[in-house]
Amino acid sequence: MILLNVQVPRLELAILSGERTSQRFSLSQFTCPIVRKNLLGILLSNLTTAAPSCRGEYGLNPTQIGFAFAITANTIWGLFPIFWSFLGKMPAVELVCHRIAWAFVFSVIIAVTRFYSTPQNARRELLRTIFQWRTWALYAASAVLIAINWLAFLYAVTNDQVLLSSLGYYINPLFNVLLGVIVFGESLRRSRWVAIGLATVGVVIMAIGTGEIPWVSLFMASSFAGYAMLKKKAKLDAMYGLLLETTVLIIPTLAYLGYLQSSGQATFATQHWSVDGMLILGGLMTLVPLALFSAATRRTPLSIIGVLQYVGPTLQFIVGVFYFGESVSLQRLVGFAFVWAGVAIFLYNRRR
Repeated sequence: MILLNVQVPRLELAILSGERTSQRFSLSQFTCPIVRKNLLGILLSNLTTAAPSCRGEYGLNPTQIGFAFAITANTIWGLFPIFWSFLGKMPAVELVCHRIAWAFVFSVIIAVTRFYSTPQNARRELLRTIFQWRTWALYAASAVLIAINWLAFLYAVTNDQVLLSSLGYYINPLFNVLLGVIVFGESLRRSRWVAIGLATVGVVIMAIGTGEIPWVSLFMASSFAGYAMLKKKAKLDAMYGLLLETTVLIIPTLAYLGYLQSSGQATFATQHWSVDGMLILGGLMTLVPLALFSAATRRTPLSIIGVLQYVGPTLQFIVGVFYFGESVSLQRLVGFAFVWAGVAIFLYNRRR
């Protein structure tokens, strides 16, 4: 943990909410004495609560916190292919199982620590929520969706199809925006519909450029859009929700990993120690952006979440071309231009 005592007098960040606003804040204006010296504390104090813990004249409102969480989560996801490429010789299903298993381990550690550090009344309320069947039904559905998303993503990365992964995440925000309008009644101005139209044209051009139906991209987009919609209805905070999701998946996960171990097909504990270390780290790296995204969906309108998610696929596009050396056609480049033209219009009209 790094403590920062550096003053940044004019480092101002303009965070846009769903409504028209001119509110600005700076890193030197946080009012909590500990948080203003520790940027990691800002994350920890806001990630697991329903509202920011520090609010004053220059405090952050929930939409601003959600905006920051969404940007950070999508940046991590955008660079994820580089991390998982070091484990590219493993089958995608085995990789997914290790992601689930180690994410479960870290979720339990965090949940137990938080549970015994909260007031007794809060514990009773938490347990009352957890033991409702509706809670488990919702998190069971979201667990299945996120497992499908992980599998499709890792299949793309381990089969040299990072650009298809990028395309999947380009399509996903369109699903989110439409779900926000249809399911939650979130309103969009005419200029925003124009922006969505341009992005849709770009996605269609990129899909045509692949020369075939991009099934991997479609699975990634639809599963994660559904996941975001379910998380919007979630009653638990980000970390407890992730614990329930990995709990739902842990039994079939351990059964499959046990089968691989008994049949001599397992990678864990049979290769170099660095491979085992990366698999364990993969669980933690899975937890962090997913928690950030879950927290963001609870604070920010889904239509805004949809636009911010273009950060991830753009980084994946860049990684796929310049790091993995995948070829890119003129059609994909044209589609890329359409998508970002749409995003630019959307963001510009939110600032007016």
